Amino acid sequence: MNQRVLVTGAGGFLGGAVARLLVEHGYRVRHLSRRRYPALDTLGIEQATGSLENPQAVRRAVAGCDAVCHVAAKAGIWGSLGDYWRPNVLGTRHVLSACRAEGIPRLVVTSSPSVVFHHGDQQGIDESTPYPNHYESLYSRTKAVAEREALATNSPRLAVCALRPHLIWGPGDPHLLPRLAARARAGRLRRVGPGGLVDTTCVENAAHAHLLALQRLAPGAPCAGKAYFIANGQPTNLWELVNRLLAAVGEQPVTKTISPKLAYAAGVAAELAWSCLRLPGEPPMTRFVARELATAHWFNLAAAQTDLGYQPVLPLDTAIARLARWHTEGGKMPGPQK
Repeated sequence: MNQRVLVTGAGGFLGGAVARLLVEHGYRVRHLSRRRYPALDTLGIEQATGSLENPQAVRRAVAGCDAVCHVAAKAGIWGSLGDYWRPNVLGTRHVLSACRAEGIPRLVVTSSPSVVFHHGDQQGIDESTPYPNHYESLYSRTKAVAEREALATNSPRLAVCALRPHLIWGPGDPHLLPRLAARARAGRLRRVGPGGLVDTTCVENAAHAHLLALQRLAPGAPCAGKAYFIANGQPTNLWELVNRLLAAVGEQPVTKTISPKLAYAAGVAAELAWSCLRLPGEPPMTRFVARELATAHWFNLAAAQTDLGYQPVLPLDTAIARLARWHTEGGKMPGPQK
């Protein structure tokens, strides 16, 4: 395999998993970042220096590649519009522009199911679900702009598809698990309502979906110009799953409850306080998080199965057992990334 693939975000959680999997399958991988990551050097990954916000740096990184996996993004629940717009929207625009300028034929973009979150239960929804008119999360808003612009760029010269993995977790997770563990440890985690069915994605399955998309994508291919939900395919009660994940990393289960209405009111109050008083860090609750915790989220994966050949490589029980083994063998939870 002599194909060279640029993976943006390879220094992060999902991007690193995608890059490692591509190396295992014989691809030559390049990464663009402001700084070097020694772990990527050990994998033989070429590291280009620069920022996604610099179009010249992006074009230099894209030059000579056969495909691009654009994974890098700003995640999280709090920040200014500019904080999210620059990496998520402008960064994606620069990747799209560089791919067109350099004649790159394939681009896989990492998106999120939150781009179609309508504030209510989403049970078995498929990719026909429309984008909402309003977002309570800047992350969701900016990822929706990026996804729509990326898919609109699909053409006979540049095939583009978007993947929407839901709530990615696993060993080394810097986002979901550290937040849960830190709040559980501090006694600040509450069950919001009884919990709906939620389908999450272990990082191995999310990376596998990117490999499949890269292999299947081509101008005119069934997946070109489309977005796909990605998950474990095992909807589970949210709070049962949360407690299993907490147990896997040595934390006590969450048992205290709060009503969805009270959680939403707390989110409104917290957002006002953090905005008006410019408090540091993230608020303990937001409107978006309150709605997410109180509603069901699971997806019809038929499109990904048909067009990408997607089947999870790790079932839920195996993924949780891997997480527990990693923790037992000395794996440490990183602090939540802002």
